[in-house]
Amino acid sequence: MPASAASYTTPINPSLNYGAWQGWGASLSWWANVFGMDNTLADIFYTTGSVAYHGRSLPGLGLNVVRYNLGASMTQPAWPGGPSEAVSPNQPAYRKIEGYWVNWLSDNPADTNSWSWWGDSEQRNMVWKARDRGADVFQVFSCSPIWWMCNDQNPCGAADGGDNLQSWNYQQHARYVAIVAQYFREQWGVDVGSVDPFNEPSAPWWTADGSQEGCHISADLNRPIQQKVIRYLREELDARGLSDIVIAVSDENSYDQANTTWSNLAALGTQSLVGQVNVHGYQYTDSGSARSALHNNVHASDRPLWQSEYGEQYEHGLYLAYNLALDLRYLHPTAWCYWQPVDSQVTDPATGNNLSWGLLKATYSNDPTVKSGSLGEPNPCPGTDPYVTNKYFVLAQYTRHIRPGMQILDSGDPSTVAAYDPGRHRLVLVTVRGNTSQDITYDLSRFSAVGSIARRWVTDADPYYRIARQYETAPDAPLNGKQLTISFGANSIQTIEIDDVWI
Repeated sequence: MPASAASYTTPINPSLNYGAWQGWGASLSWWANVFGMDNTLADIFYTTGSVAYHGRSLPGLGLNVVRYNLGASMTQPAWPGGPSEAVSPNQPAYRKIEGYWVNWLSDNPADTNSWSWWGDSEQRNMVWKARDRGADVFQVFSCSPIWWMCNDQNPCGAADGGDNLQSWNYQQHARYVAIVAQYFREQWGVDVGSVDPFNEPSAPWWTADGSQEGCHISADLNRPIQQKVIRYLREELDARGLSDIVIAVSDENSYDQANTTWSNLAALGTQSLVGQVNVHGYQYTDSGSARSALHNNVHASDRPLWQSEYGEQYEHGLYLAYNLALDLRYLHPTAWCYWQPVDSQVTDPATGNNLSWGLLKATYSNDPTVKSGSLGEPNPCPGTDPYVTNKYFVLAQYTRHIRPGMQILDSGDPSTVAAYDPGRHRLVLVTVRGNTSQDITYDLSRFSAVGSIARRWVTDADPYYRIARQYETAPDAPLNGKQLTISFGANSIQTIEIDDVWI
């Protein structure tokens, strides 16, 4: 048995309220490009019911935020005998997202010679399935401008990783994003609330031989391309009566880069056109300072902040819980989104084990012309399920209990997320414990009244996959007045619900 760490007490402070929670989500992109017609996957991700899946019952995650990936690829030429997309030799077909604007001859979306609205049916069908199951927050984001807007006609990037959006297409790219948002609303019954015209645009790794769509688009003060696109996008949205659709930017890869980009937008007067900041959670080494710096910068501008993309390959889920807790403690987002909830395995070079970026496991074909894939992995990491990763259950500890409309409170602890439901007078606490067992006391003395019983759920997240419990109920725990002490085993996550809690 691991030695116990020193016990500690953390005060839950209802007077420090970080705002209403919008919800949990995921990007569609590749997984929905293959499995977008799958009703079972839609039930798993977008409901909170119990869903039968390959011989077991999964607790639905209850995601309500849907990030639709606006495609940049097409198989047909711009017109018969005209130019065609330049295709990276390293891009499998399942990562090619079909676009709608076929060529530059007409910007009228009703012109069938220049627009094809029947493409990308799998991803779009998953949008509808999510909506019909209760998802209510929809965002359109672009990884790359449509291929013919790129300098090299390649939506994977430029040969040198530099800027790849043609200068005469800055407004065309903005127009494309606005037209698709309008089409989603008026023709497809999906109320898009925000659009992001970029995805990790400051990154240098979007190259012509890449494996996915991407485009470097500078926001430097001497090359303010993002700023120009943002101005055009606000004009294009407003011209279509979409003034309520928020522009979100810039989905940078790290908290530090997002901070720099946001400051650059301020320096050139573009912040006023932006209604939301998106950031990705790949700065794994940050212990909170970079998150806090970004939050303070964005909060000073009175803009909401999303952690719009997170992912890593360790399927035990311990790192997911660590980073999610740090996000809500220091970044204070109003929504938190996973990247690819159904993803393929990778090989750990240190151990040779097959690991997975996804919550559910899949095997995708690397065929460059035919997109295909199957659910599950033929050679899962020893001791793990071939279809479901343990981090699925770790994420369920948060998503099923911290629901849209709840208030995120200060927990006093970087390992704990605290949320309050003012309608139900319910307090939810989710804590991740590291490699030692520990007793944690939650001090609830700042609430005017609290209930007497705490309900509990637990998932083990051992890095060596010594996992016994996956979203299992634990015995109720009694409160001692306004204090609750819970014993945590090593490498575990517990969710605690207390009713009759009044601020």
